[in-house]
Amino acid sequence: MKIGDKVRFLNDVGGGVITGFQGKDTVLVSDADGFEIPTLLKDVVVVETDAYNIAVKPKKKAKPAAEVTEAEAEEAEETDLADLPLSYTPLPQERRGADQLNLSLAFVPAEARRVPNTDFEIYLVNDCNYYLRFALMLTVDGNTALRHEGELAPNTKLLLETVPPAELQLWERPVLQTLAFKRDKPFAPKPPLNMPLRPDLTRCFKLHTFTDTPFFHQPAWVLPLVVDDLPVRGTGIDAELLQQAMTERTPEAQPRTETSSPQGRRAAKRQADMPIEVDLHAHSLLDTLVGLQPADILDYQLKVAADMLQAHRNHTGQRIVFIHGKGNGVLRKALIQLVQTRFPQARHQDASFREYGFGATLVTL
Repeated sequence: MKIGDKVRFLNDVGGGVITGFQGKDTVLVSDADGFEIPTLLKDVVVVETDAYNIAVKPKKKAKPAAEVTEAEAEEAEETDLADLPLSYTPLPQERRGADQLNLSLAFVPAEARRVPNTDFEIYLVNDCNYYLRFALMLTVDGNTALRHEGELAPNTKLLLETVPPAELQLWERPVLQTLAFKRDKPFAPKPPLNMPLRPDLTRCFKLHTFTDTPFFHQPAWVLPLVVDDLPVRGTGIDAELLQQAMTERTPEAQPRTETSSPQGRRAAKRQADMPIEVDLHAHSLLDTLVGLQPADILDYQLKVAADMLQAHRNHTGQRIVFIHGKGNGVLRKALIQLVQTRFPQARHQDASFREYGFGATLVTL
C-alpha cells in the first residue's frame, strides 16, 4: 500500500484514500468528508491505484545462471529511488525591494589565517531579483580570452574558480559583460553592461582586507561592480599623481603664453571644468587599518579633504568630487561641516547620481 491508493474498509461501509501511515500496522484513510481515520492495515483492501504508484514491469522468465550476462544482472537489480538524479529545480526566491541590479566580484581565501599563502576562491555574486547572463574575459599580455560564461540565478553566488596566489595576476584586467532579465513574468528592462575591471589584487595579500560579509560564512573581499543599476567607477587616487596635478594647477606652473591665445584660453577653461575626484574611503587612503580607531581614520579622511580644498582655494569655479560612500553618513556630515566652517565661500551638493550613486559630494570653490 502507498499514499494515494484508494481502499475499502473490510469491517465497515465505505472507504477512502490513503494519506499516511502511523507505525507499521496502522494507515490513515481520508474519507469523502476529508476526515482522516486511523485503520489497521488488515482491515482495508486496495481497490484502485493512482499515478503515485510506480508501475512494475512484468517479470521475465528467469534464465539459467550460466546464461545471465553481467549487464543483464545489473539491470535486474532493483533501482533505489534515492540514487536517481534530481530533475526538480526550485524556483528562485525574490526579495522585496531587490529589483535593482547589484552585482559583486568576491575573493575568498581558502584559509584566512594563512593569507597570502593560500588559494583564493573567486565568486560572482548576484544580489538582486534578475537572472544574469554573463561572459567574463581576462586580458593577459594584450590578448583577451573568454574565461567563464553562463547564467546566474537571482539572489545567488557562483564559484568561478579557485586560483593559487601565483595566478592571481591573471585577474588584473578582467572584462565582464552582463544581460539581465526575468522569466515567466513582466519586468523593467535593464541595459546590457560592458565593464572593464581593475581590481587592486595587492589587497589579497593583506589579512585586514578580508572581512565578514552577508554573502559568505568566512571572511571575504567583496568588490561591488554594479550598485542600484549603476556600474561602480574605479576612483583610486595615486598620491604622487595627485601632488603632480596640484602642482600643475598652481598659477606659477602655468606659463602666460598658454592662455594668451583663444585656443589656450579654451583649453584652460576645459581643464578647469573637469572635476577632481578624491576617494575618501579608508582602504584607498591607508595601507593598513590595524591599530587605528574610527576617530583616527575620520581625522585622516578630513585632513585629506581639507588639504585638497586648501590647495585649490584660489581656483574659483574648481569642482572637487569627494567620494565617501553611503555608509552611516558620519563622513559626509563631517565633510559638509568642514566646508561650511573653513571654506564658507564654497558651495556643496550631492554629486551626479548617474556617475557616483548616493555616495559622493560635489564641492565648487
